[in-house]
Amino acid sequence: MPLKQLVSFLDRELRLSEFPDDESANGLQVEGAGQVGKVGLAVDACDYVFREAAEQKTDILLVHHGLIWGGIRSVTGVMKKRIKTLLDADISLYACHLPLDWHPEHGNNSMILKALSIKRLGEFGEYHGKRIGCRGRLSGDLSLKEFALRVDKALNTKAVTIGLGKKVRNVGVVSGGGWSAIYDAEKLGIDTLLIGEPAHSAYTLAEEMQVNLVFAGHYATETLGVRAVGDLLRGRFGLDIAFIDHPTGL
Repeated sequence: MPLKQLVSFLDRELRLSEFPDDESANGLQVEGAGQVGKVGLAVDACDYVFREAAEQKTDILLVHHGLIWGGIRSVTGVMKKRIKTLLDADISLYACHLPLDWHPEHGNNSMILKALSIKRLGEFGEYHGKRIGCRGRLSGDLSLKEFALRVDKALNTKAVTIGLGKKVRNVGVVSGGGWSAIYDAEKLGIDTLLIGEPAHSAYTLAEEMQVNLVFAGHYATETLGVRAVGDLLRGRFGLDIAFIDHPTGL
């Protein structure tokens, strides 16, 4: 399909216009081939992913973390190498940051709830004018250890937990580095907050607010959104889809 048609569809479907304050330059960041038959998916825009995309002959890469954050001051060093790899292979780069954390159908947080069999109840955790996180309720109580094991299996990760024996029932999810959502979590009666990246300062807050914390990994919590969009593109347009896995372990 034409690149312009695909980009226009993604811009609308992912509702980029609702996040004008995102530091990420969401949308098409690098323009490659005019026709798209194969779409690569990845969490991070980096040379390893770009080289793999070229090897797999993808026409466009959809990533969560793109190359452009607050503008480009120069194209030298690592940035030059990355862009050159894309241009030499005629690969386009499309980035979607906060919209892909938030999206109610394809977003990381909604997809995590689905993967954990948690009924979605709504949104919470305001960031840049939007409630980015999702909250939901398990069908029954779990111990924190039982819940962490479920997270490990669903997200292919090894979660780190902070808890004082409180059972898990009402769960909030914020992918990536969303620990500050703990304030909203406490107000809403969320007993367990699942986030990506560990934060030292979250420990004492969790202790004092009596909220369980589950750190499931920044990378692991942000693979589901791009995969969901890939499934959408395969089903809607019949495009070939390839997920390029480059886990950081963080």
